[in-house]
Amino acid sequence: MLSGVNSNKTMLCVHAHPDDEALFTAGVQALYARRGVRQVLVTCTNGALGFDDAGRGSQDEGFVGGDVVATRAAELAASAEILGVDRLEMLGFGDSGMAGWLANEHPDAFVQQPIDVAAERLAAIIVEEQPQVVVTYGADGFYGHPDHIRTHEVTVAAIEQTGDIVKRLYTVALAKTSLAAFVALAADSGMDLPDWIGQELIAGTDDELVQTVIDCSEVVGLKHRALAAHATQTDNADLVAMDDELFDVIFGTETFVRQIDLTGSPLPEDDLFHGIE
Repeated sequence: MLSGVNSNKTMLCVHAHPDDEALFTAGVQALYARRGVRQVLVTCTNGALGFDDAGRGSQDEGFVGGDVVATRAAELAASAEILGVDRLEMLGFGDSGMAGWLANEHPDAFVQQPIDVAAERLAAIIVEEQPQVVVTYGADGFYGHPDHIRTHEVTVAAIEQTGDIVKRLYTVALAKTSLAAFVALAADSGMDLPDWIGQELIAGTDDELVQTVIDCSEVVGLKHRALAAHATQTDNADLVAMDDELFDVIFGTETFVRQIDLTGSPLPEDDLFHGIE
């Protein structure tokens, strides 16, 4: 059973870029918001290396980055409102870009920031909000993105800095069988996949490790709308353009690996807050 309305419960989702929340945790954010769980969303970077208003990536000729940060912040705010997020914080670190980009070496890049320093800023939010549940990426950043990996490292460090406030840490995961089924379904429908899927940057997680499965079907329409709110990020265009029925089939469930648990609650589970009072 999913938790009922309880204003004393708080969930914190920590992401790297604007639009990551829509891709990875929008279902649980909207679902638990509907059940009265306070929603806090932190985005670590400014997303400056996303797509510009003309759909050009930062590595493309003619890329105009001047308005990208402001545009992506506005899109993130719109997504957060759709999902019922109560508090949105952008830490504002520089976007590091994909693995191997020269941007990785820029002194303002998120990956160049000391983990403990960045973690202190997140730890301050944890102390203020007292979230029982935190959700972020695994150590591999889900598909190896440097900013996702650093987000994981910073989140773990912040939890360690704040004692036993956080009762559970979850990392987003996609079981290998689910990944294979998704890729096959996309191929059958003629859909162009985002690069991180189409280029096989994600290997999937061993099925037996994915023991937290959350049915988000009742709010999957909100997830679809949240993804559409990031209109400039054209690499997600085919996901946004999916008909509702196909989108519901693919994105109606979100799955996680439980990395930290101070409650002793058994697995498998279908509720991020099971056993948390």
